[in-house]
This record gives sequence, C-alpha cells and structure tokens, in this order.
Amino acid sequence: MSNSRLSRPIIGWDIGGAHLKAVLLSNNGEIIQILQLPCQLWKGLEQLENAMKDVLQAFEISQTSAEHAVTMTGELVDLFANRHEGVIEISTLTAKLLGKETIFYAANAGFVAYADVKRFVSDIASTNWHASASALAMHVQEALLIDIGSTTTDIIVIEAGSVKSVALSDAARMADDSLVYTGVVRTPIMALAQKLTFEGKVVNIAAEYFATMADVYRLTGELLPESDMAETADGKGKTQLDSARRLARMVAHDVEAKPMETWINLANTCKTLQINQLQVAVLKHLKPNMRIIGAGAGSFLVEQIAAELTLAYQPPMKTMLLAERISASKKHDLERCFSAYAVALLAKKQLTIMNQYA
Repeated sequence: MSNSRLSRPIIGWDIGGAHLKAVLLSNNGEIIQILQLPCQLWKGLEQLENAMKDVLQAFEISQTSAEHAVTMTGELVDLFANRHEGVIEISTLTAKLLGKETIFYAANAGFVAYADVKRFVSDIASTNWHASASALAMHVQEALLIDIGSTTTDIIVIEAGSVKSVALSDAARMADDSLVYTGVVRTPIMALAQKLTFEGKVVNIAAEYFATMADVYRLTGELLPESDMAETADGKGKTQLDSARRLARMVAHDVEAKPMETWINLANTCKTLQINQLQVAVLKHLKPNMRIIGAGAGSFLVEQIAAELTLAYQPPMKTMLLAERISASKKHDLERCFSAYAVALLAKKQLTIMNQYA
C-alpha cells in the first residue's frame, strides 16, 4: 500500500436506518468534524445517497480525497427483503459514491474490501457496537459499554482488553440481552409496559403510536436538540406542550385536563420504567466494581443507571484520553456518533499496519 493513503484524512460512516453518522479524522487521527443527519432509509436508497452527499459537502471534502470506513445497521429496514440484500445494496451504493477503496467493518474479521462484502455479510450486518467496543478496548482492560441510541441499547462487555461477546447477530444478542430494543427518541411509549402508575393509580397504557420516548425526555429536559431528529408520532411540533399532549393520549387524557406538572411527572414515570428495563439487562452482564462507559444519544441515562448501581461512570472521551483535546460541544457530538468515530479510528490503525507490511 502506498503512503498516499496514510496521508489522507479518513471518514468513519455509521449508516443507520434513521440516521447517518460521520466523523472526519485528520491523517494523524485528530477529530476534525462530527455530524449526524436524519436519514429515513426505509423510504428509499436516495435518502442515504442525499445524506452522504450532504456530509461530504459539510466536511468540505471530495469523495476521492479521503479514506472511507463504513459500518451499518440500515440493512434492517423494511426497504430490503432481508439483511443480506440490505448489506449488499448499501455497500454497493456506498462504494459507488465513495469509491471502490472503501472498507467495511466486519466484526472479528476486521475490515474487508468492497469486493469481499458478499462473503462477510453476516459479519458486517449490525456490528457497529463491536467497532465501538473494540476501539475502547485499546484503552481499557475491563468495562461495560452501554450505548443508548435513539432506538436501541447495546450492552457490551470488554474483558482483558478485548470484546467479550459470543453473540454477533441481532437475534442472538436480543436473546442474551446485549441488544435491547429501547432508546431515548424513537421508542413508542407503549413498548415500555402494559400498565403504569398515573396519579397514584395503576392504569393501562394505550396500545397506540401516540407518543415516543423523545416526548418523555423533552418533558424531563434531558434530550439535546441535536439528538432530536426523528419525526414525532403525530407529525407535529416538539414543544413542551406538543410533547405533553402526545403523552397525555397514552393514558386517554387531553393535555388541558391537567396541569403541566402532571405530564412531567408522567414523563418521569415512563423514564423510570425504561431505566428498570435496562437495569435488568445490564445486571446480566455486570461484574462487581465494573466501570461503566456510556455512549449514544442516551448517555445521560447510562450515567444515571451507573449512579443507581453505585458504579463508576466514565464517558468514552475520558477513557480514550480525549477529554482535553476536544471542545465541550464536540464531546456531546462524539458520544452520539461514537460508533462512527470508532470505525474511523480502527480503520486508521489497520491502514497503518497494512502500510508497515506493504
């Protein structure tokens, strides 16, 4: 491999079903830019194409002037007949846009070239969590990474400086509670439970897509605007009143019937239900005195879970000794887009190794 590839910046891409995340690193590995864009991939591949072009424009970089490393979960959307088709179509579009030298993260197999994607589909599909944990494992011997995103939560054990996970597929990870389908934005309220406590009484939750967890965390004041990219359940606004109106419908009330404090209390009840659901899964993987590292749009929730379990909490920036090297605004961006940063970092490492043996 020529030194020219090492002299170029590198972009790590995490292609999801609802968002596109990208992190631009300089040729010496410094973070230059971090960006997340909405990308409703279920509506068509042109959604991804347009979002990727927007990233390149925002980064002020051409396709051929940077290296590109890709991880994905977007193959899950119902645009595709199955995951295999999704990985092939996403990788084909990506290679077309970014060039045939684009490399794809394939979990324990490392990175593979576009020409080899078909042989490694099962390793490429939905393994962004593995990239995140692998990047952290270069800096910490033992920890539990909890990445709470907009839709799902990944719980990954790092042990002896490596990713300790037998389960790789989504099906296997859902079976062992290392993948929990709950997040801080897109998760419907009705997925929390069938009943909750409202004004001192246990009531049923409407089995309707009236509200999401984004409504909850807008009312608690914990959801950052830059993480709040998904459409609302009713397609309307994201104000406190809009969010409260949607949440009120979950218990068959109109928002005007009660003071705002009532709906904020209900939001906190929903938050507690989600934390309890996550704690059950976390405890299955936790070892005594294990450090917890939080990432994703819901990292604020990870910190609270760690506090309730009286365990040390650490953001990924501190673990990777980045805290003093990036701005406060970029810290939040990095937590939200950590998988994209991880895949860029791991790719940079692999390109360096390849160059040594070229």
